[in-house]
Amino acid sequence: MKLVLTKRPKNVTIVEGFPGFGLIGTIAIEFLMDHLDTEKIGIIEMDEIPAMIAIHQNKVIEPVSLHYNKKYNLVLVHAINIGKNLGWKLSEVIEELAKELSAKEIISLEGVGSPNPGSRVFYYATQNGAYSKKLSNVASPLSEGIIVGVTGALLARSIKFPVVAFFAEAQSGLPDSRAAAEIIKALDAYTGLEVDPKPLLAQAKEFEQKLKGILQKSGKAEELQDEKRENYFG
Repeated sequence: MKLVLTKRPKNVTIVEGFPGFGLIGTIAIEFLMDHLDTEKIGIIEMDEIPAMIAIHQNKVIEPVSLHYNKKYNLVLVHAINIGKNLGWKLSEVIEELAKELSAKEIISLEGVGSPNPGSRVFYYATQNGAYSKKLSNVASPLSEGIIVGVTGALLARSIKFPVVAFFAEAQSGLPDSRAAAEIIKALDAYTGLEVDPKPLLAQAKEFEQKLKGILQKSGKAEELQDEKRENYFG
């Protein structure tokens, strides 16, 4: 696994959204990229997954790419395919990215399961005392829950960078654009991005179909790769 950067802006805020419950992180980052002026500044290369990309609207979409917004000094981590059981390794690369860019903080966007998904957003911060007042105005503290994947690894590891994670109640097994809109509201209130989440609600079906298509193609490509490997070895 390798971090590849073409530019190195400093003192940035990193916002990452990896595929997880309800695909909240992926949808939210996709929306931010559509509504903020960004440029691609790097990728994360991963030998652990098949070498593949997606093509959407004549654009290459890598499994994990890095995008910079100058106005707010943000780096967005956009991920559509991270393979299996790579949370710990990816958290190390995110920490390396934070070091390279002298990051002020890392913000994770995630979904959390709920029997009655609504509009609630929760937060957890590694340096809670310094952020609790500001965070309490935009979300509720997460007092119970199981956090897996990259966000869980970032929160578990002792890294020197502050990590703030937002969790939106989401539907299980479905891309949940409505929950993603709620997490955008919380992120906007916390960071002052001035991004209106209403278009995300209006475009919910479009976003969901787009992501479903990309993920389905990625899954088929992995299956094909596995079949080729099996045929080759035996």
